[in-house]
Amino acid sequence: MPWCVNCDKFLNPASVGESESCPDCGSKIEVGELAKNEVDETVKVPWHFWVGVGAVVLYLGWRLIQGVGLLF
Repeated sequence: MPWCVNCDKFLNPASVGESESCPDCGSKIEVGELAKNEVDETVKVPWHFWVGVGAVVLYLGWRLIQGVGLLF
């Protein structure tokens, strides 16, 4: 986990970037070995995000059906 000593907080690995500097104060950060992903540099979207997207799509679809039903 990236850690900024000056800001005294953990950072998101995706927000650190290649420069390995803090986005807030610009100082060099400490990056742990687990944060460096040399094989796959893309950040995967969590599964619960897609569950939320599916729930929103179902809800809005149902509201669309209800709205069309009110017209007739």
